[in-house]
Amino acid sequence: MFLGTIATAVSFKQVLHLPPFMGMMVGLSALMLYGYWLKTQCVVEGDKPFDLFDRVKDAEWDTLLFFFGVVFAVGGLGYIGYLELLSSAMYETLGPTTANILVGLISAIVDNIPVMFAVLNMNLDMDLYQWLLVTLTAGVGGSLLSVGSAAGVALMGQSDHKYTFFSHLKWTPAIAAGYAGSIFAHYLING
Repeated sequence: MFLGTIATAVSFKQVLHLPPFMGMMVGLSALMLYGYWLKTQCVVEGDKPFDLFDRVKDAEWDTLLFFFGVVFAVGGLGYIGYLELLSSAMYETLGPTTANILVGLISAIVDNIPVMFAVLNMNLDMDLYQWLLVTLTAGVGGSLLSVGSAAGVALMGQSDHKYTFFSHLKWTPAIAAGYAGSIFAHYLING
């Protein structure tokens, strides 16, 4: 079912020329229909019917839904054309260096994985220096706030309120200094 879902996403993009998230949703729908069929046809563990939701009830749903929502939103924004408008506004108006530094700051608010996904979907024509800069800023900038990195979101979900958004804020000035220092080091090494 997993490989079928991945194949559906790829075939939606390559064969039907539709966004891959639509293929992923079709694959997840097939998984849910298969789970329903198992529930009605198969009996496991005595007289108890198979229940897909019982099998995945201990998953970290808050984290999964967070990433699903962000990636789904980026895919939707790209599909309706807002990413193209954003790329022309940022990269043509501000220039690539300023725009790439801004991408790092955006990745502090929105997780850095979908931010890089959005940048890659903009089909930008940048040299190696700028591509290295945007990957650096998206990666380091994602740590400015706890919601900007997958690790921060997962840790907030697992830490039983010991690690929170506000407890991370006390480290933001030090991380911001590291963010600025990494950009300066990149300029010295690659500029």
